[in-house]
Amino acid sequence: MMPHIQQLESHVADLIAAGEVVERPASVVKELVENTIDAGASAVVVEIQRGGMGAIRVTDNGCGIAPAELPTAFLRHATSKMRTPEDLGRIGTLGFRGEALAAISAVSRVDILTRRRGDGNGASLHLEGGVPGQVEEAGAPEGTTILVRDLFYNTPARLKFMKKDSAETAAVAGLMQHLALSHPDISFKFIKDGTEALHTPGDGKLDSAVYAALGRDFARGLIPVEGRGGDVAVSGFVTAPLMGRGSRSMQAFFVNGRFIKSQLLTAALEEGYRNQIMKGKFPGCVLSVTLPAAAVDVNVHPAKTQIKFAREREVFDAVYHTVLDCLDAKGAPVAAPRPAEQAAAPRRDFFQSMDARTYREQGGKPAETAPPAARTSSLRPMGWQMAAPQQTVRPAEGPASHRRAWNTEWKPETKVADSAPEKPFYQTAQPTARPTGSALGKPPASVAARPPEQPAAPAVSAEECPVRPEGTKRPFVPAIPAERQALDLPEQQTIEPVREAPWRIAGEVLHTYIICESEDGCVWLIDKHAAHERINFDRMKAAQEPPMRQALLQPIAAELDREAGALLLENLPLLEQFGFACEDFGDGAILVREVPADIDAADTVATLEEFAENLRTGRDLAEKRENLLHTMACKAAIKGGWTSDVSELRILVEKVQSGEVRFCPHGRPVAVKLTKYELEKMFKRA
Repeated sequence: MMPHIQQLESHVADLIAAGEVVERPASVVKELVENTIDAGASAVVVEIQRGGMGAIRVTDNGCGIAPAELPTAFLRHATSKMRTPEDLGRIGTLGFRGEALAAISAVSRVDILTRRRGDGNGASLHLEGGVPGQVEEAGAPEGTTILVRDLFYNTPARLKFMKKDSAETAAVAGLMQHLALSHPDISFKFIKDGTEALHTPGDGKLDSAVYAALGRDFARGLIPVEGRGGDVAVSGFVTAPLMGRGSRSMQAFFVNGRFIKSQLLTAALEEGYRNQIMKGKFPGCVLSVTLPAAAVDVNVHPAKTQIKFAREREVFDAVYHTVLDCLDAKGAPVAAPRPAEQAAAPRRDFFQSMDARTYREQGGKPAETAPPAARTSSLRPMGWQMAAPQQTVRPAEGPASHRRAWNTEWKPETKVADSAPEKPFYQTAQPTARPTGSALGKPPASVAARPPEQPAAPAVSAEECPVRPEGTKRPFVPAIPAERQALDLPEQQTIEPVREAPWRIAGEVLHTYIICESEDGCVWLIDKHAAHERINFDRMKAAQEPPMRQALLQPIAAELDREAGALLLENLPLLEQFGFACEDFGDGAILVREVPADIDAADTVATLEEFAENLRTGRDLAEKRENLLHTMACKAAIKGGWTSDVSELRILVEKVQSGEVRFCPHGRPVAVKLTKYELEKMFKRA
């Protein structure tokens, strides 16, 4: 049976409309502060308690409201900013719908106190659930003060979806940052639970607002930009390419003084940084775009954070070329090295040296030490020797003082010390040419090469050292002590030779991709970063113990945006499980004392930024944990462009060829296979 159609009651309709406008306490603050800006205020104070769920107070020094118009201001579609349909095409104010006050009063208890400029007395009004009381005369300063209490007290369905007080406070703090950046000519003060969290000077300078809202460290890495393309003007600040962030949380765009979220502007900004910023890093910005009101439509979203441009290409080009030209102009040329004659003289007051030719010309005698004035006056072509020792040091008597002169050159025929042919301990071994058949073309890591052109130490004469009598052998020192020889040692086990792998590594290109040839005639291109990332992810996910930590010698203060910082502080136990020891450092900053051993300390801030983004987008705890593992595995993996050892490449290829690694944690393929037929077809041989 078809249900009957009937008109909703006004109270139910108001609650539905309030759900579109008032999503959380930050939505209330946004609507109220935008009204103060439209009222011409030069100073705005916002106070909240319990994240805004307890109370929200907004005070301004604007034009105020007439006492007779107070009840009308809280009716739906009541506004002073529009009159005719033509006004929709040239909206120049932040608010225009006339629904904000009605929606807020429908789900809370509201008290308003206001006085117009020039009036002797003010007026007050109390509303509860959208129902207004009587307008009363009251003393008040010029401007308007609105107090909102018990938000969503009559809508429990919405109340149960509110987050913790810290998360709601962070959302309000982030909103106040954007409002302060959009209007640097207004002094904003934000107080949370009695503590001042933000205060901008309101001197009209954008850099002052950036410094107060986003912090000193972020402000110091900004570059001013300004440009114009047609009717579109772009101004503000962008971060230097080396100051890239781990996420897009520090990108703020304003169109005609309104904070918006626009994929078009984000794409234009990042296109300007192409080939100038590290992969995986994102630029930060505070960009203001000004264009005619008729060229933009702001009436496409209830929260007014999304807009449409009449000429998107023109806006894109204006932002792109402004950013690109600014970065090109700020690129400092590399300074040419100074001539050798202008270089500062190195210190010559401790170690002294000379080349072999000078040493031979002087007959092996050390040079006299020059006085300090002569040493620093000019650069000599040759080094100079240390002063001759005052006395000759003779070795002490007895076998305990014997010191063997080791040969530092690598000789394949060299034997161990115990089986070496008998020589006097003072005799110096002769140098031997290094073989060239090494697997990697390098000597063993345990062999230290002799410095080039370094004269050998003079041999000690036979008269100065005790000589072992002829026929006397050196005492034999067994490799296994006598007390251990009586023990039953396990029999020697034969290790079977490693089977040859059914593939070979042909090389590496671009320091990123491994070229591998399999026995079936196929060529594999393997992304070493993606393969290593997957290996790390599987290892971390299967680990039964928490990751090893490394304590930082100096704690790192990570300055994030306020919402991201609150999310991390809210999930400190979860970060603890992943090896991060963090604590609140105040004003949205987080102090990091320990990081996982797999993470480079330089990547701490970028990792935490990605953590905050994962916590923001994760739906449940399991998904958040997996997203955090993705970030950890990516940060700990080999990066594209790094030089890798052959043994590292071999391990990665083995994991891929065995089928253990096929996709990276983000779903990207790890390897691409090219058959012999496909290659021959490319070269027209098939």
